[in-house]
Amino acid sequence: MERQMTQPVRVGLVGARFAASFHWEGLRRVFGVPVEIVGVVSKTADARNSFAQQKGIRAFESFEDLCAAVDVVDLCTPPYSHENLAVKALQLGRHVIIEKPLTGYYGDGEDSFRGDTFPKEQMLREAVASCEHIVAAAKNSGKKVCYAENWVYAPTIQKEREILVKSGGQILWMLGEQSHSGSHSPYYGSWKFSGGGSLIGKGCHPVSTALYLKRVEGEARTGTAIRPATVSARTHEITRLPAYRDEGFLRTSYEDIEDYAQIHITFSDGTVADIFSSEIVMGGVNNWLELICNNHRTRCNMNPVNALETFNPREDILRDVYLIEKLSTKQGWSNPAPDEAWQHGYPQEFQDFMESIFYDREPLAGIELARDTIATLYTGYLSAERGGAEVTIPA
Repeated sequence: MERQMTQPVRVGLVGARFAASFHWEGLRRVFGVPVEIVGVVSKTADARNSFAQQKGIRAFESFEDLCAAVDVVDLCTPPYSHENLAVKALQLGRHVIIEKPLTGYYGDGEDSFRGDTFPKEQMLREAVASCEHIVAAAKNSGKKVCYAENWVYAPTIQKEREILVKSGGQILWMLGEQSHSGSHSPYYGSWKFSGGGSLIGKGCHPVSTALYLKRVEGEARTGTAIRPATVSARTHEITRLPAYRDEGFLRTSYEDIEDYAQIHITFSDGTVADIFSSEIVMGGVNNWLELICNNHRTRCNMNPVNALETFNPREDILRDVYLIEKLSTKQGWSNPAPDEAWQHGYPQEFQDFMESIFYDREPLAGIELARDTIATLYTGYLSAERGGAEVTIPA
C-alpha cells in the first residue's frame, strides 16, 4: 500500500545555471502535490546567490547544509559530479533527481587523459561500476532515484506507450535521432567533464526511450522487462577532419569527443533499434523516434512539429521572440514551439517525480532504466573502438 507524505515535498537544487533554470520551471508547474523549492547550492558563490535572489529561495553554502533542509536533492550539475553527489545525498537519507546521463567515465586523473584514445573496455567497466555504486546507495537508503530523461515523458512517447500496451503490440524495429549544431554547455567538448560526445550526450535521449518502450512492452505482455542484449556502434569526429571547411554555423570546440554517432541495439527478444546522434545538423533540434510494430507504426516527433508555422521576412522582426531551441536564423519559414517544455516532457517529468515521492511509488524513469542506458552507451564506445563489432552488454 502506498504511504503518502503529509507535508510538502521539499526540493533543493544543486547547480545554478542552465539545467537548474529549467528544473525550477518544471517543479513550479507541478499540481496536485504540495512542493516547496527550498534553496540552491553551487560551487560558485556568485551563481548561487544570484539564482537564489532571482527565484526567492535560500542560497546554501554547502551541499550538506542543503541536504539537511530538504527531502529531495535535484542534481543539475555536469555528469562527472553525479555519482559522488548522488551517493552522498542517498547516504544522508534524501531522494535524488539525477539529470541524464546518470553517470559515466571521466578520466583517470592524469593530465594526459584523452577520451578518444583511452581503452574503452576499462571505460565500460568503470562506468557500470559507477552505476552500481548509485544503485547500492539507493537500496541501502530506501530512497528513490529519479532519472531525468525527459523524452520518456514527452506526450508523443506516452501516447505511443498507451497504444503499445492497449493494442498488445510488439516492437520490431525502432529508429530515432537527436541532433543539432552543438551543446550549450561550456563543459561539453572535453571527455573528463561530459563522459563522451554525441553518443552519450545526444544519444542518451533516444536510446533511453527505446529501452523504456521495450521495458513497457515486456512488462505489459509477460510481466518481465525486455532489456538490451548487444550493441554495434560507430563514432566519428567530422568537424575535426583535415578536409572540414568551417563556415561558422556549427560548434567545433571539441577536444577529445565525437560529433557523430550511430548505434544498433539488439534486444533480448531479438528485435532491434537504430539510433543516430550528432552535432553537425543545422536548423534547430531534431528529436524523433519511430516505431515499427507488428500491428501499428508510430512516428513520435518531439522537435520540430508543425503545430505552428511562421514566415518571417526579416531577421530583426522576431528579435525578441523565442521560437525554438538551436534555430540558427529566424528569417523565412520556421516551426515555433507553442510550449517547448511541455512538448519535450519537462513538466510531466517533474509531476511524476513529485508524485512518486509524495505517494511512495516508483517513477516511470528510474535507476534501472538509467543503469541500462549507461551500460548500452559505453558498450557502444567499446564496439566503435573495435570498428563496429557486435559486443554483449554487461548484465
